Amino acid sequence: MNNTAPVAAQAIDIEFVSDIVAQALRAGATDAEAVFAEGDEFETLVRLGQVEQLKEAGSRALGLRVFQGQRTASTTTSDVSPEGISQLISGAMALVGITSEDPCAGLPEAEDFGSISGDLDLYYDDVYSLPPAERIEYARRAEAAAMAADVRIQNSGGGSFDAATGRKILVNSRGFAGESRRSSCSISAQPIAMSPDGSMQRDYWFSSQRSLGLLDSPESVGVEAARRTVRKLGARKVPTQKVPLVFAPEVASSILGAILGAINGNAVYRSSSFLAGKLGEMVGGTNLTVIDDGTMVGGFGSSYFDGEGLPTRRKVVLDRGRLTSYLLNTYTARKLNMKSTGNASRGLAGAPGIGPGNFYLEPGLKTPEQIVAEVPKGLYVTDLIGHGVNIVTGDYSHGASGLWIENGEFAYPVEEVTVAGNLNDMLHNISEIGSDLIFRSSVACPTLRVEGMTLAGE
Repeated sequence: MNNTAPVAAQAIDIEFVSDIVAQALRAGATDAEAVFAEGDEFETLVRLGQVEQLKEAGSRALGLRVFQGQRTASTTTSDVSPEGISQLISGAMALVGITSEDPCAGLPEAEDFGSISGDLDLYYDDVYSLPPAERIEYARRAEAAAMAADVRIQNSGGGSFDAATGRKILVNSRGFAGESRRSSCSISAQPIAMSPDGSMQRDYWFSSQRSLGLLDSPESVGVEAARRTVRKLGARKVPTQKVPLVFAPEVASSILGAILGAINGNAVYRSSSFLAGKLGEMVGGTNLTVIDDGTMVGGFGSSYFDGEGLPTRRKVVLDRGRLTSYLLNTYTARKLNMKSTGNASRGLAGAPGIGPGNFYLEPGLKTPEQIVAEVPKGLYVTDLIGHGVNIVTGDYSHGASGLWIENGEFAYPVEEVTVAGNLNDMLHNISEIGSDLIFRSSVACPTLRVEGMTLAGE
């Protein structure tokens, strides 16, 4: 019998992380930055009523970035004992001595640091308020609702329920110290339907929120997943042609994602983006306004400060078609002789990357139904396959499926086609923007109608 009590995890706070930065300076760093991250996650997948996957895990780790003049190096550890911290610092100092100098390396200037005040509603402890058995039941209920919705659904890819919480502390030697917490949870269902001829189709639906209380019900998720699945049955091919394409919001975000990749400072300073050098130019139609906003209350991409300790902000990226901003961290801003836009993203290892806040296209006035009703002949795109965007040239090509539009109404499902164009043209040829902007992730786009693209089929 073992009477030894479990050892409690060491409490990590801003003071603890600040001491690591101070130790790095004493070891010879001219500047230092430390980040601590910890979190818990729960994932379950139920298939045909039985638990197929179940995961519950926690993690905590430290990352350290040190500078000696224009040299930089980074190390990470999950050992927060004094010995582990000592090895973290000595390892970083050994590496920094053999790295090359980079004139753009270094922390931001002290006067640029800051954090948003107030509460952004990023953390809710109710995501873990349910006992594990009830979390599994959420997944089971979503799958059961999908399978009960239509007799043609006889199989399933499963129902899922996920929850996660996280905490991060960032401290550097130029006076910044910040801490943030966040939570998330989601439900999904993926039914499989079969037509009388034996052909099968699958689709899915989900709900994702920061709070359990804001999630859609498992039943509504399952029913919507079923609706999306059975509408694919009986899909056919269509001839190659040029017709208007109406992108559902879930796939319209791929166009917005391509813009996001093209305005990333790393691609811009390397001249590997079709939008490099076009700041201030008209790159889209006057109906396009794209916003990046890291300050939205409850937003999936919101944060109090970016990965370098700069306050997040709202910025207009495309202003009625005119490119007005790139997304930059400190390093890429120095490369371009500009200022950081507060878009540094930070893991534990390596230099900061670049990430969006809440990145979205401002909605229009027409409902999706009104947009479809005005299309005499075209394709309503519901699914895209593959990664078919070349950020350097702007070429856009995806395998696709969807619903054929005839005289403003859905006629039949379509599969095994390719939609292709070039983003330089597509951004000028977006003729309609829907009113249905809903955030299901940090990138959101309403329904779009795009003219002039090629639909390649039979």
